[in-house]
Amino acid sequence: MSAFSGKTVLVTGGASGIGRGIVEAFIEAGARVAFTYASSGAQAAEIVAAHGAAKALALQTDATDEAAMAEAVARTNAAFGRIDIAVGNAGGLLKRSKVAECSLALWNEALAVNLTSAFLLARAVVPQMADAKSGAIVLMSSLAAHDGGGAGASHYAASKGGVMTFVRALAKEVGPDGVRVNGVAPGLIGTQFHDRFSTAEGRKATVERTPMRREGTPADVAAAVLYLASPAAGFIAGEIIEINGGLGAF
Repeated sequence: MSAFSGKTVLVTGGASGIGRGIVEAFIEAGARVAFTYASSGAQAAEIVAAHGAAKALALQTDATDEAAMAEAVARTNAAFGRIDIAVGNAGGLLKRSKVAECSLALWNEALAVNLTSAFLLARAVVPQMADAKSGAIVLMSSLAAHDGGGAGASHYAASKGGVMTFVRALAKEVGPDGVRVNGVAPGLIGTQFHDRFSTAEGRKATVERTPMRREGTPADVAAAVLYLASPAAGFIAGEIIEINGGLGAF
């Protein structure tokens, strides 16, 4: 029997990049996976076509909208039953902007897509997990939460730092209800995120500073997420796993 056979997983931001890696890893491990996406409709359709509607459910959802997230949870319950595992991956950098040039709108949007989305997911799934006295939540932080991120990424770094603190606060709150909350903090992962926001020269320089001398992959992040969601991590709560090839140690 696969590690997650019979389990229901909800992943926000699951159609591309790291999120897609997480979705497909859970499906391959036996889970039924619902995932949200904002605009990556073609990629979402590819996942469902590859794995079938009995294993994958794509939900176009604004992860920053309270009613939309409640609906995503309800649709997941209707299709697959109680949610056992929730992964908050929705988020992004949006654009680079120095603080002196950063609009309040951009700052608030960064908080919404990275931090508020994590809060809304957690708030929507915790009641059913607490009722069952069982559940695991994994939220996506970033190396930027530790080192401040690259140039023009203060809004992103601050929001991801908020995710890190929220993980620890929520873990203490819901641990007595049998719900474990942890996070992961990726560094340079080779996805469309860095294709868009990082230069080839900058990526090369980061790899040269990384002890493992390579970029990470979505599979690297997915492996850590699945571990934190598994019984093997049954006594781990409030922790953040750094996934950066050793870069964060220096």
